[in-house]
Amino acid sequence: MMETPLPPSPGASEHSSIDLVNSEIHLPGGRVHEALSTPESTTAWLITRGLVAEGAVLQSYCQNRLVGLREHLRSVFAARVTGGTVDPRALDGINAALAAAPNTSLLHFAPEEGFFRSLEHPATQLVEHAMSVVAEDAAALLAGEEAELLAQCEAEPCTRFLLRTHGRRQWCSTRCGDRVRAARSYARKRAQAEAVTS
Repeated sequence: MMETPLPPSPGASEHSSIDLVNSEIHLPGGRVHEALSTPESTTAWLITRGLVAEGAVLQSYCQNRLVGLREHLRSVFAARVTGGTVDPRALDGINAALAAAPNTSLLHFAPEEGFFRSLEHPATQLVEHAMSVVAEDAAALLAGEEAELLAQCEAEPCTRFLLRTHGRRQWCSTRCGDRVRAARSYARKRAQAEAVTS
């Protein structure tokens, strides 16, 4: 039976970088939900988030580049959360995405419209533009005040990232929190039962 998809973790709707990192979800029983499993699903993921235009068609090369950026972001987010060492290769990957496509409006001209600015890029740069937007979001998050709120879900096996919204909440969803509480309750009952039988 397929588990219903989890709602976005706190902060994922506001931060495309958290959303990208969470596009691969580890579920109980060793199952993995991979939103970027094919070029088509990757394109749909980007369209849904407004990172590429409706009707865009990306190839496996683009899918692989976006998955690579996700791994770089996951590495850097994990280092931020745990206080671990930042892998320079991950930082280089994020910086390469930042520099791959302009994130500012380009100047265009059309006889019927005159001069105008837009973020449109040639089809060959669709994924570069999307990656630069996500990388810019990650850079602003990691270097900004919200970096202190970045956390990773503590409900095994979930690895999603979130922004803590209140208290010490360390779960990405109610489902993960319920799973942790149920496991704690089970452990207490088992310890009590073992204490009675010993």
